[in-house]
Amino acid sequence: MTGSIAYALLLLLVPAGAAAAVLPLEEVAPGLYVHVGPHEDFTPENRGGIANLAFVVGREAVAVIDAGGSPAIGRDWLETVRARTDRPVRWLILTHVHPDHVLGAGAFAEAGAVIVGHERLAEALAARAPAYVANMRQLLGAIFEEPQLPAVGRRVAIGSPLTLDLGDRVLEVAAWPTAHTDTDLTVLDRASGTLLAGDLLFVERLPVVDGSLVGWIDAMSALERIPARRAVPGHGPAAVAWPQALAPQRAYLEGLKQAVRELVRRGTPLSNAVASVPAPTGWQLVEPNHGRNVTAAYVELEWE
Repeated sequence: MTGSIAYALLLLLVPAGAAAAVLPLEEVAPGLYVHVGPHEDFTPENRGGIANLAFVVGREAVAVIDAGGSPAIGRDWLETVRARTDRPVRWLILTHVHPDHVLGAGAFAEAGAVIVGHERLAEALAARAPAYVANMRQLLGAIFEEPQLPAVGRRVAIGSPLTLDLGDRVLEVAAWPTAHTDTDLTVLDRASGTLLAGDLLFVERLPVVDGSLVGWIDAMSALERIPARRAVPGHGPAAVAWPQALAPQRAYLEGLKQAVRELVRRGTPLSNAVASVPAPTGWQLVEPNHGRNVTAAYVELEWE
């Protein structure tokens, strides 16, 4: 089957505005469910659904963590939650600004969920949304739908965690200084001892630096002290042991910092930096993300 025929069939199978479908779930702790996103870049076939998504069910209400990368995925995700529980979705917690986590938020806003985000999220969305939407329009093609950007109803300030009581189940939502992005949140489910780490934790898929390399390394030192038994990464398996799962990411980011600092010390120009730092092994989606990380690290570290 040629690519053009396969794409045409896809448009018939998944038209814009199609009825929502239930996504696969893993219950990683009682009442805590995760949908695992594939290790892929955005394509028409995945409709922008590449991030891990989760929800937590309390006695009275539900909190959803991240909304997916398109309106279609957002509708599917809301349908998935409703298929599992009839308790109201009271909160949608967005762990950071990236499109694979936020562009499905419109379905939850229409359903009455309050959007919870980092104190900087609203401004970051306003600044980045035009570029995100233009990029998704190009990558998703004819199945692209204009997303409804979320209005942040509860802002979480750095140093002032927010507690959300779902009914005999308390979530602690914390905002972080600039790390993976400048809008990172984590969610600790106290009842199960599970840390929903968003993209502050990548497993299997190469971490992407879009905030501060040094800040992310610093954040990991604080993250590992969080008293959790398991973590849900933003990309990777549904759940991993905590804090052991931080080790590969720490090794990559520390190695990147050391390598780029040495290039800066030697006076190696930015134009030669990417070719001078070997690509790591053992990660998925290394190309082109490693090169982008080297460039971001160089721009940050040359001004130390």
